[in-house]
Amino acid sequence: MKFRKKRVKIAMIVALLLVILIPLIVMVVSKHFTAQEQAIRDNWSEEVSSLVGTDEEEEVRLNDAGLESDLPILRLVPFEIEEEGFTYYDTDVQDRLRGTLETLKEFRTDWDADAPLAVLNPYGTGSNGLYLYFTTDYATKISYKISVEDDSILDYSAVARDSSAKEYTKEHEFQIIGLVPGKTNKVTMTMTGTWGNVRKKVSFEITMPENKSGYPTQLEYTQGESVEGLSDGLYAMMRTNGYLGYGFFFDNEGVMRYEMVLEGYGLDRILDQGDGTILTCVSSSKLARMDGVGRVIQTYSLDGYQLHHDIQPAKEGKILALAEHEDTANVEDLVLEIDLKSGEVTELLDFKKIMNEYYEQETRPVSAADDFFWQAGEEDWIHLNTLQYMQENDSLVVSSRETSTIIKVQSIHNSPSLDWLVGDSAFWEDTAYADLCLTKEGDFVPQYGQHSVEYVGAKNEPGVYELRMYNNNFWSLNTRDYEADLDDSVGTELYGGEGVSSQVYIYEIDENERSYRLESSFEVPYSSIVSNAAPASNTDNWIVNSGMANVFGEYDSQGELIREYAYTCTMQGYRTFKLTMENFWFLEP
Repeated sequence: MKFRKKRVKIAMIVALLLVILIPLIVMVVSKHFTAQEQAIRDNWSEEVSSLVGTDEEEEVRLNDAGLESDLPILRLVPFEIEEEGFTYYDTDVQDRLRGTLETLKEFRTDWDADAPLAVLNPYGTGSNGLYLYFTTDYATKISYKISVEDDSILDYSAVARDSSAKEYTKEHEFQIIGLVPGKTNKVTMTMTGTWGNVRKKVSFEITMPENKSGYPTQLEYTQGESVEGLSDGLYAMMRTNGYLGYGFFFDNEGVMRYEMVLEGYGLDRILDQGDGTILTCVSSSKLARMDGVGRVIQTYSLDGYQLHHDIQPAKEGKILALAEHEDTANVEDLVLEIDLKSGEVTELLDFKKIMNEYYEQETRPVSAADDFFWQAGEEDWIHLNTLQYMQENDSLVVSSRETSTIIKVQSIHNSPSLDWLVGDSAFWEDTAYADLCLTKEGDFVPQYGQHSVEYVGAKNEPGVYELRMYNNNFWSLNTRDYEADLDDSVGTELYGGEGVSSQVYIYEIDENERSYRLESSFEVPYSSIVSNAAPASNTDNWIVNSGMANVFGEYDSQGELIREYAYTCTMQGYRTFKLTMENFWFLEP
């Protein structure tokens, strides 16, 4: 009997320890999980073969890439690549690599399409990008087709955009996009003259190395009910957890066509600068502008700040970014403005000041008893996840996940003040902000936990416009003692049960009547957090990423699924867009 009592006592102690330790273990693991966003790449080394030569002036080694290929393929390796603190996202490093390429271009006068200068990933920013340089006797444009001996991988075709931005030229410098990692790729290039006549065709084979991240190079997909076709372009997967520090680009067949290599973090968003360059996030505290051959033109360091979770164009020559101070309990409540010419970073908006009464009187830090207990001690009181600048009246629309509210701030450069709030108005009752809530017109459930709130366009009447969003349809409040009266359709679990879905919402905002209504919607796989919905380039199709469900899909204009892709990640993938990348990597076919 004593032995049995002793066993019961031991079992009770073990159970008690598990009750105490499991949340602590989950919290430690979760802290490590979120800390990955701030991690910086510390290993840029690449496998190379024999040393071909050195550029002592630029301090760059020229190595044989060690690939099976019909062409000699080089890799450019900076002398200091093994040193602590090295990064390719340094314009001094980039200028030296550019200098070496210029020297190589001038080394021979007979680089031609049969024997071009070929360099794998010359600027260190795209693991499977192949740089080519050659000349032709006549002005031509270059198109190419990539084939592999694998029935599951269809041919991939594109028209290359030359770095000169000329459609037809005698001097060609571009990056071949689409080579499949780990496969033998046959590349067929076609040189077409100004009259549409084919001047020449050349082919070569290259066996590509495996990708740097180890990410799967093919995604499984399922067909939907829609008979509409898929749009052109590449699916750009951004901030895929477990694979941070990379951006992945997949074609319509789910085949990886480009792996962008970053310092850390993830892309968040790609902003086309209209001059053959793009701007994107390359770490949690750095942005970069790069061109179509992978060269980093300029970097922007956000010293003292961390990005969360969006960048968008603002006034001419500037962008806005959501951010937070480093090493503080307050998170995701700041808006920065970055001057793209000077690199100056200005803290434009602090929502603790704009919504001071709510912040001071209603909120508290996340506790160990809250749904998001792994954030215990943090003041994630508003959790801004997207922003949209509206230049007409110098205003800003932001999405607050924590309050399930869309917020508009007016006159952000002069005297910023709240204009309106959109969401469950009951949440704001008995606060100083109740009168700012727009009236909900119609019978529908408002958004909860929404992401990717973006401006669609103006209606016929001034002050009336549309906003689109991914309505996560998820309620979790961790920084205020408030009980919501929720519709049964609203999810409250990180992983939803049967009958719970998220939606794509389009609201009509009527500032004249101080109201909003649901103009259209369609259901998508449930995702409690993260996720996005955006139109595909140049079509009426939708691209929707349900991050917690680990799927993204392309839908027709009526919200019917055309095709859905499943992807690998740790817990969540943040965003997926469909981008043509024209006037960057490609010309319009």
